[in-house]
Amino acid sequence: MVIESEGADSPRSAVLAGLGSDDIEELMSVGREVSFAAHESIFEVGGRADAMYVVLDGEAQVDVGGRFHRLTRGAFFGEMGLLAPDRRMATVRAVEPVRALKISVGDFRSLVSDRPQIGLSIMRTLALRLREVEQRIDAWIAS
Repeated sequence: MVIESEGADSPRSAVLAGLGSDDIEELMSVGREVSFAAHESIFEVGGRADAMYVVLDGEAQVDVGGRFHRLTRGAFFGEMGLLAPDRRMATVRAVEPVRALKISVGDFRSLVSDRPQIGLSIMRTLALRLREVEQRIDAWIAS
């Protein structure tokens, strides 16, 4: 299966933009497919960060301290806990039935080591997310 990201310039969905088909095939081969019913929790704040996810179909919602973000096909989430191990800082729930690729921490580390382009794509997305947060903080302070 090929994963296509939507809205490659949006920090919420600019996940796998720029990856070649070989990288995407490798990503698919290390993950395992999981499904969640509408309104089902994918993970909760404070939970152990043991995997990241890529949305294959459906829509999920991230709740970070009362701020909500929608995740659609191609979006990834849960990677922060794998990069800087700690407890989950957000809750993610399926808004509608979600089919996702779950990538364990060990497979994630091997994948990024073997396929640096995937690591760079993740870092790019994290930088875009950080920029978005900084802009919101600046706007809040200015008001």
